Amino acid sequence: MSVVTRFAPSPTGFLHIGGARTALFSYLYAKRFGGKFLLRIEDTDRERSTQEAVDAIFEGMAWLGLKSDFDEVYQTQRFDRYKEVVEQMMAAGHAYYCYASKEELDAMRTEQMARKEKPRYDGRWRPETGKTLPPPPAGVQPVVRFKNPLEGQVVLKDLIKGEIVFDNKELDDLIIARGDGTPTYNFCVVVDDWDMGITHVIRGDDHVNNTPRQINILKALGAQVPQYAHVSMILGADGAKLSKRHGALGVTEYRAMGFLPEALLNYLVRLGWSHGDQELFTREEMIEKFDFDHVSASPARFDMEKAYWVNHQYLKSADPAVVVPEFDWHLRRIGVDPAAGPDLAAVIEQQRERCRTLVEMAEKSRFLYAELDAYNEKDAAKHLTADGATVLDELAAQLEALPAWTAAALHEAVNGFAAGKGLGLGKVAQPIRVAVVGMAISPPIDQTLFLLGRERTLARLRAAVAHVRGA
Repeated sequence: MSVVTRFAPSPTGFLHIGGARTALFSYLYAKRFGGKFLLRIEDTDRERSTQEAVDAIFEGMAWLGLKSDFDEVYQTQRFDRYKEVVEQMMAAGHAYYCYASKEELDAMRTEQMARKEKPRYDGRWRPETGKTLPPPPAGVQPVVRFKNPLEGQVVLKDLIKGEIVFDNKELDDLIIARGDGTPTYNFCVVVDDWDMGITHVIRGDDHVNNTPRQINILKALGAQVPQYAHVSMILGADGAKLSKRHGALGVTEYRAMGFLPEALLNYLVRLGWSHGDQELFTREEMIEKFDFDHVSASPARFDMEKAYWVNHQYLKSADPAVVVPEFDWHLRRIGVDPAAGPDLAAVIEQQRERCRTLVEMAEKSRFLYAELDAYNEKDAAKHLTADGATVLDELAAQLEALPAWTAAALHEAVNGFAAGKGLGLGKVAQPIRVAVVGMAISPPIDQTLFLLGRERTLARLRAAVAHVRGA
């Protein structure tokens, strides 16, 4: 049987980091076994679901490259199917109408708690042999409840948590359709997983208590029960519940922070899963090596500094061509036109050692694509002096005469100029940097000038001279 997994978010908020990890685990497991991965939008909560959240989920999944192998699925488009299955269950005696009012149920729970009992539906409208039910009250729209088994146990062999046993007597009769006929979450999930042939349900461990109820409904329908893997929650680095200060952000916010999608996936896969001491994985390696034997049942801890470290490793080692689309996106985001400057891949090659994120890279590369509007005051005071202006003026004349504007020719010219003047390279390179970059930090000076180009380099050198001399 081919593996089919699913990621089924509710569009009541953006795709957060915990959901992204669940999606990744589901995707990797399916791909490892040559199976298929499904994205399903569980939007039955009409009051809280928004189109904005739906769009953010699709945007986040597309950016991460977690592509569904099926067309888009929305639960709200399947209401006729849910109604059909409810009717089948009623006809088979697996479900029944319950006419208990909200007031009755509230009073029932109050009495149970007063007796120190677990609050649960008491089965007052459940049909049983020899039991006489009162006539349905007029004007009441009944809910439909699943007739949960009263005896026995549900044994869940969780792929992460191991065996968990639930007594059926602790599970009350779940509402599967509301009084207005709309289906409930737990019921929709069961029908969807059944119809879509889901073989492995991988989700957060906040769903563990839903699982025995869903298994009982599946058995009542005569459906194949999938295997379950409940992934532990993610905590902050300090062990507290993950919050925005720890990194509990929407996936698209990580893009805005300058993360590469593959780097974020690499960091997420290591939140609770390990393969020896290996820290960095290609997507192909993740697919090849991922399993549940090495997923921890204990909560994982999110460490933003480690996430930045992973991102930097990717920036340093990735094929620049892979980074180009994201770098382009970040440059445009700060109002820079990438067409107005050097090749993006060449810039990435020079900047990636010193940049942990693409936000840093875009800001530090702005000078290559946009005109300088100011000098760093501290750096200008130190290097754009009268002596510095003399160096820049004479050097500009020599650079203008270069027959070829190559990094090698520029290296030779700058070093030769410094040697000819009896100056250390820093006495020449630093004034150049401030003049053409606006600050005393840049890639190697020959590469900086080569990427900037002859025309801009000479213009900026002369502008710096004029700035010093007050011309």
